[in-house]
Amino acid sequence: MTLPAHPAEALLVVDVQTAFVTGPGAVPDARRLLDRTAALIARARESGALVVHVQNDGPPGADCAPHTPGWQLHHPVEPGPTEVVVRKVRDDGFAGTPLSDLLTGAGVRALAVCGMMSEMCVQATARTALALGYHVVLPYDAHATHDIPAAPGIADAVPAATVSRVAAWALSREADTTTPASAVTFTAPARAAGALR
Repeated sequence: MTLPAHPAEALLVVDVQTAFVTGPGAVPDARRLLDRTAALIARARESGALVVHVQNDGPPGADCAPHTPGWQLHHPVEPGPTEVVVRKVRDDGFAGTPLSDLLTGAGVRALAVCGMMSEMCVQATARTALALGYHVVLPYDAHATHDIPAAPGIADAVPAATVSRVAAWALSREADTTTPASAVTFTAPARAAGALR
């Protein structure tokens, strides 16, 4: 088992929204994912790490369109100086959002990323974090996605677990992708919480 090089000072919880974890649109084994992400959130809160819930604003008619039941965050948010919600309209949680400023203002150098979907919003957000110089931990059991359906004449269906593994593998030269959620540790970021305001 590979352990993080140093504790994460922030946790990015990407798109853990009702549409993706309940009902017919739920990712496979959603309960397991929710258990892992809830445990990460609890440990990050206890340590004083920054917790950022990244919430996708889907287009009109989408299951995660703003202010619809599916858009709601699954995990309760404890708003305060070290727990915030950042809304996005693109896969990358940094694109057009205040996420970079929040992390910089708090003095974050290392972060953990969890949530959905592995090959889209999770990977895009983790990749930008790496490009910005953050140490990134992507716990292998705390991100998920859907199966990729078969494309007749092109490819067979790809199970969700394989999709998630490949998405993480694409980051593995730069990010820690072999640590389980249970081994991720947290610490408070360097600067005062007031910097997040």
